[in-house]
Amino acid sequence: MIQASDRFLALLSHQLAQAADCPEVRSLVVYLAHANDQGAPSLVPVARWPVDGRALEASVGAGSLRVPSEARRWLPLRDGPALLGALQVETVAVGPWSEPLRQRLQAMALCLADAVLLEREGERLRRRLDLQDQQLKLLVHQLRNPLTALRTFGQLLLRRIDKDGDNRSLVEGLLAEERQLQRYVDAIHAITDPEPRIAPAVEAQPLLLPPLLSGPAGQPLAEPLTPLLQRAAATAALQGRPWQAPACLPDWRGDSGAVAEILANLLENAFRYSPVGVAVGLHGANEPGGVELAVWDGGPAIDSQERELIFLKGQRGSRGRDRPGSGIGLALARDLARSLGGDLGLVIPPAALDPSLPPQGNAFLLRLPLSPLPTAPAAP
Repeated sequence: MIQASDRFLALLSHQLAQAADCPEVRSLVVYLAHANDQGAPSLVPVARWPVDGRALEASVGAGSLRVPSEARRWLPLRDGPALLGALQVETVAVGPWSEPLRQRLQAMALCLADAVLLEREGERLRRRLDLQDQQLKLLVHQLRNPLTALRTFGQLLLRRIDKDGDNRSLVEGLLAEERQLQRYVDAIHAITDPEPRIAPAVEAQPLLLPPLLSGPAGQPLAEPLTPLLQRAAATAALQGRPWQAPACLPDWRGDSGAVAEILANLLENAFRYSPVGVAVGLHGANEPGGVELAVWDGGPAIDSQERELIFLKGQRGSRGRDRPGSGIGLALARDLARSLGGDLGLVIPPAALDPSLPPQGNAFLLRLPLSPLPTAPAAP
């Protein structure tokens, strides 16, 4: 199926309608070249004149251009050697075309070929802009995590400095700069989505982060997770809630940078959406077929009808609809998990994973396959 813009179809109709004062022409049909599922070229009808209510003919093979007919002829629409489509012309009488008619139809075919080229270029640019827009939204979303960490560490440091201490003004200045950076992030987010709305449940745009945010191959899991765990402990201390770090991290090597991005999103959600004072933690385990990492909280269980919905891009659970956010964190996390050969799901309650975990609450479980690379002892 060929997707064509309304503006393009209107231009085709306008061009074809110019044959209305040509009594020799019975009908015109514009076909676009398209490769079918088997890769064979075919011609797909997209516009006809006159508009008489008849359905467009089915797709035909590109070889039809070579089939001779007295009353039906084809004018190829080309870009150099490349076939863009064809203009099918049916005339009232058989026989050669008059020279004025031939020139007029040739000129129409040239205009139609230019229109097809412009439509293809416009579609290419639209796809590129859509991809750039999605990547920018993802980067803005991920940038909020380290900014939140800076604010958390700064506020904790401020608590430990005497009210009249010499360094207090420096920490206050750092916090002021963090607030300014946050305003810039909010402004960029407003540019990318000036009218926030819930996205459709299914979208084709990719979610994966740009490759430059991936970690080096074979990186030990502890390297990118150590500062993440420090950030989580600081956030819990600032919020006055219990935090339970894993006794040890699973033995795993791979794209640990992507794993850190997944866990950063899960932890950010846990601290943002679980009730005040509720415990949050990270659980890790080595399993026969791979490793497991679970971010859990001891709050009320997520509603059953929302447990898959929240993993869809642009969708948010009922607890988060009145709070700032873009609704792409869990979708991104699952997307990254599957790109690593694993998966991300919701387990309720956390005790279903390990009896030592809370008997109520939510656990977002990341499963990763065993890496074929050599492993090293994980850091606690």
